[in-house]
Amino acid sequence: MAAAKKTKQPPKKEKEIISKSALIDKVAAEVPDVTKKDVTAVINALLPTIVETVRGGDEVRLIGFGTFKTTHRNARKGHNPQTQKEIDIPASDSFAFKSNIKF
Repeated sequence: MAAAKKTKQPPKKEKEIISKSALIDKVAAEVPDVTKKDVTAVINALLPTIVETVRGGDEVRLIGFGTFKTTHRNARKGHNPQTQKEIDIPASDSFAFKSNIKF
């Protein structure tokens, strides 16, 4: 059986973390007729609206981007890694985002 041919991977780029203010700068640069003040107002209204909607049990779907929703985890048994003692992990809901962008 022939060995799988290894392809040389390009070096990984250093991960960049973009802050809210940097995101506002980038969006404002993309749309020349919109001021940074306007972009800030939209983002400051958009994010809490998404959170409130999802908290209320609904989903927010942005076609071509992804879906914000809640996910539920049932109660389950777990182990404390320090003592190896069995513990009960309660049921919980969490905020989730699922992208539909293909890379």
